[in-house]
Amino acid sequence: MKKKIVLVLLLLLTLTGCTKRFTIEDSEKNTKKQYVSNILCKPESEELQKIYEENSDKLLVKYEKLPKCSKIKINSGKYEGLWTTLFVKPLAWIIIKIGNLLKSNGLAIMIVGFLLRALMFPLSKKSTNMSENMKKAQKDLDNLERKYRGKEDKESMMAKSQEMMLIYKKHNISPMSGCLFAFLQLPIFFAFLEAVYRVPAFFENKFLVFNLGTTPLEGIRSGNYWYILIVALIIGATYFSFKNMNTSGNEEQAKQMKTMSTFMVVFISVVSFSLPTSIALYWIVSNGFTVIQNLILKKGKL
Repeated sequence: MKKKIVLVLLLLLTLTGCTKRFTIEDSEKNTKKQYVSNILCKPESEELQKIYEENSDKLLVKYEKLPKCSKIKINSGKYEGLWTTLFVKPLAWIIIKIGNLLKSNGLAIMIVGFLLRALMFPLSKKSTNMSENMKKAQKDLDNLERKYRGKEDKESMMAKSQEMMLIYKKHNISPMSGCLFAFLQLPIFFAFLEAVYRVPAFFENKFLVFNLGTTPLEGIRSGNYWYILIVALIIGATYFSFKNMNTSGNEEQAKQMKTMSTFMVVFISVVSFSLPTSIALYWIVSNGFTVIQNLILKKGKL
């Protein structure tokens, strides 16, 4: 089963497109800026429209054939593979439609991020339960390791494997079901990033006092210190989501997970200053959902 899932994911990823970019140099300001070449719709601002019209030869689809972002279709753009067709474009279409309804693309991004995590809740719940069951089984697994320590003959290995399966059965542990959530989480996250990056409107509009295309670093430099709140929320949501994942009963594994969590929190803290607000909103909602979900599950309310 595990091999089949890996093969399916590899097949999808090899048949997919990804965000492609072109670079424009500003000789007066001595700067370079990248723009997405496989956009799904036309930008709304006159400045961006001019840039794309002047560089239409660099686009994957002729600029004049692209729809306005508010009128995007579920199959807009050129065919680029199954992943893009089945996930990226539908996600972009859903966000735009919700944004049109609510008159806010920022709010639409947050709602879709929440809905994606809600749809994955049964898998994440099972993954959390597997982690808790593994913690309860750790004592039996440690005893098993001591029992067969130094025994590497074929018969001992087979006996150890059989006893391990009995321990898993006793504690209702299914290693594959615990891994399934991790397998699906990253592809969906990357599909969401693709959907956001390839719709110019997601970077042109505003949400509250934030510009969706502006990073916290750019916002702070321009004097809008409200962007510090975005950074704080990203770091806080990331920290608590990783903190709640440290459920291993094995001391060595717990230490490794703590080291990994610390590294990830520090890494995301640095990266958070360069994340566009549109991506930051998704990250905050997604990790915030994880934090609340794990707290509820640990208290046994679900």
